[in-house]
Amino acid sequence: MDINDKSALLPYHANLQRYQSMDYRQCGHSGVRLPALSLGLWHNFGSVDSYLQAQHIARKAFNLGITHFDLANNYGPSYGSAEQNFGRMLHSDFASHRDELFISTKAGYDMWPGPYGRGGSRKYLVSSLDQSLKRMQLEYVDVFYHHCPDPDTPLSETMHALSDIVRSGKALYVGISNYPKELAEQAIQLLQQAGTPCLLHQARYSMLDRWVEDGLLDTLEQGGSGCIAFSPLAQGLLTDRYLQGIPQDSRAAKAMTYLETQRVEQAQPQLNALNQIAQQRGQSLSQLAIAWLLKDPRVSSVLIGASSPSQLENNVAALDNLQLADDELSAIEAILSPGN
Repeated sequence: MDINDKSALLPYHANLQRYQSMDYRQCGHSGVRLPALSLGLWHNFGSVDSYLQAQHIARKAFNLGITHFDLANNYGPSYGSAEQNFGRMLHSDFASHRDELFISTKAGYDMWPGPYGRGGSRKYLVSSLDQSLKRMQLEYVDVFYHHCPDPDTPLSETMHALSDIVRSGKALYVGISNYPKELAEQAIQLLQQAGTPCLLHQARYSMLDRWVEDGLLDTLEQGGSGCIAFSPLAQGLLTDRYLQGIPQDSRAAKAMTYLETQRVEQAQPQLNALNQIAQQRGQSLSQLAIAWLLKDPRVSSVLIGASSPSQLENNVAALDNLQLADDELSAIEAILSPGN
């Protein structure tokens, strides 16, 4: 649906019981508590997507107690359109709930042509956030991330720009994303020296992608920062979609995708073994994958996407059974690390 489509749902009235079933977790050493599951707008909220479906998903999320909505300047497609669509929803549905929401955006990857349209320079970060605020019709975001390391900009410039953004009132907190352990440690120290703690590190983390366990989680804990995990289902691999092969209408079957056919085929024995454990627990594979991430208190929130309200509801149901027994954890570890 075109971003200028003016059709809308009936007026929104938030679920009065929305905070009763959601778990809220402490974020590092801060006073912020994030919902165990947050909604990412990377997919399904752009100008090429159905605005009404996106609105259904956002409404369902808030009704389920999800207060954190995660965006970036280049989410779409087209670039900026997810922020613009979300701004419409904020204005139409959530204006009276702004202080209940925790809204994030990011800058780092390419956004506009020329030398100032990507990276980690003060010029790019300040300009990008100004554009994001305009698209979302906001005076501030709750957290602003540097989306990825920039080897061509001194880290001190990037971190001091983030600190100054907080002082300007355009963001309440700042964070980093996709930073390796050593660089994350330096960034956290620079922000602490500037008087602006690093609230969050947003990192790719799932059962099938565990790089953060190689020191990064320890670094974040020592620095007082929380971790928010994105791609918790490994681009859809940790769902029941690929247990019997690759459906023709699946993400892995498409030409332009992060999920390669060979990767799916290699993972199928693991997926089916994990699914057996999930079934024994009365869960879907995706619910088990979410519960496994939330076993670690250093994970402040798990960032999920959704293509429909029902899919979102199914993933939130993972919170009904988060306890993993020692024998279950051992069995999962044996599947994920068969050589150990």
